[in-house]
Amino acid sequence: MFAESSRLRSAAADTFALVVYCFFTGMAIEILLSGMSLQQSLSSRLLAIPVNVIIAWPFGQYRDAVLRLGWLHGPKQFWTRNLADLLAYVSFQSPVYAVILLAVGVEWQQLIAAVASNAVASMVLGVVYGYFLEYCRRLFRVTGTLPVTSAPSRQ
Repeated sequence: MFAESSRLRSAAADTFALVVYCFFTGMAIEILLSGMSLQQSLSSRLLAIPVNVIIAWPFGQYRDAVLRLGWLHGPKQFWTRNLADLLAYVSFQSPVYAVILLAVGVEWQQLIAAVASNAVASMVLGVVYGYFLEYCRRLFRVTGTLPVTSAPSRQ
């Protein structure tokens, strides 16, 4: 239907990945770590869906740029990719998450706890999301993304 290098296919893969991943990880953090009620968490997760639909492809592009920067300026090793995924996830998602929580009316202490917990959890979540995103891109047969295990050639 769409070429494997099409922007629409790439946007669909990135959107699917972010909506699914953020729904489940966000709910776990909100309920288990931040003390939000199930109703507050469901409200937050439902509000997050259209937000994630809007930001998914720009975030995918941002993440790819951070990874490229890591490959250009760091050693071509496994941990460079993981660190770039972590930094991209935390720096892009934390402000968005704070706005979503403010919109659903959580108290300030819950907001601070949720965003701080999310930032700490993102040390794992961001890396795992990078692998999940690459998996979803393969499912959607998206080509032209960054190499997962090897450094780009320098010519």
